[in-house]
Amino acid sequence: MNLSASLGPSPRTLEVETLESFDRLVGAGAVAMHGWHAQSLDLRGRTAALDNLDVEGAIFLGCTFDSGVEERLRRRGALIFPRLHGVPFNPYRSKLYTPRELYDGLDHAPYEELPDALVYQWSIRQGQRQRVDATLASALHDHAIGNALDDLTRSERSSGRAIVGVMGGHAAQRGTAQFAQAASLGRLLAQTGRLVATGGGPGAMEAANLGAYLSHIPDDGFSAALTELESVPGFRPSVSAWARVAAAVVERFPEGTPSLGIPTWFYGHEPPNYFATHIAKYFANATREAILLELCDGGIIFLPGAAGTVQEIFQDACENYYSAREAVTPMVLVGRRHWQEEYPAWPLLRRLAAGRPMEDRIFLVDSVDEALAVVSR
Repeated sequence: MNLSASLGPSPRTLEVETLESFDRLVGAGAVAMHGWHAQSLDLRGRTAALDNLDVEGAIFLGCTFDSGVEERLRRRGALIFPRLHGVPFNPYRSKLYTPRELYDGLDHAPYEELPDALVYQWSIRQGQRQRVDATLASALHDHAIGNALDDLTRSERSSGRAIVGVMGGHAAQRGTAQFAQAASLGRLLAQTGRLVATGGGPGAMEAANLGAYLSHIPDDGFSAALTELESVPGFRPSVSAWARVAAAVVERFPEGTPSLGIPTWFYGHEPPNYFATHIAKYFANATREAILLELCDGGIIFLPGAAGTVQEIFQDACENYYSAREAVTPMVLVGRRHWQEEYPAWPLLRRLAAGRPMEDRIFLVDSVDEALAVVSR
């Protein structure tokens, strides 16, 4: 699976994402950089090494060089994507985000002044989406995020961990039964060796990432954390207060279980939650949705939600509808009344599945224990 689409790495390319990797390759006797993708490296001080390498066919993405080196590399056949000025993010980044990075400065500044909010403000400037430089920057960024997400998912799958998606609405408030249910689900999934993946936002998404993050602590500590979070039930009216309470929990338990959040700046009103240890944040929501559903090889559990969750149900259903039998993944809808009466997705889903390979892979249950039993089969 290539989560960064056609620009992603192939067996014929080599991603060079750290100076240590570059130095190791040079030290091992490399003579040519054909097929190398050097990503966001500060190569000042490496001029001699670059001069001694055949750079034809190499790609440098947002790298920094000593004076005069960049032009020489171009003349010798390298393709150089320059650093972009006036952009509040690194479009060539080699890693996923962390909560601390997106919320850098949270302890002394309001959310509106933090990196996550500044990137969103940049993205919605008048005319920004029609600017070629802005479009290029956001596209390069999303490619880099897809590349980094590929690295993570390959690592998880090589270790034998299935990725299970937990989808649900952003409206679930801390302190509610719905939030506690989602947190318990994330906790149970992580305790049984799954990597939890969510849309990375607030509500049920935050709860599932929280449950996974604190899956290693005793039940009384987990209950205490849920109670602590109740002091700020939601991200309105203050994202700052909402995030600070979460950050305090993370600081008290700094070695939490990893989980994944895949949010988007397209929905700037939904801040990323602080409990997903790995955050793949995209500009393009359509790309983000497709990737989030695609990577969940262990199935997806749909908690009660509204428009966004309904969209995810039927986007996943479409994938399963046309899928080979061996590639169909479980779909588990939690909440019989919600999915049969309030938002009757279940009758249509069952009708779609009739006579298809997915027919015996869709489930309607009432509890997270039942949902866990389904994905554990």
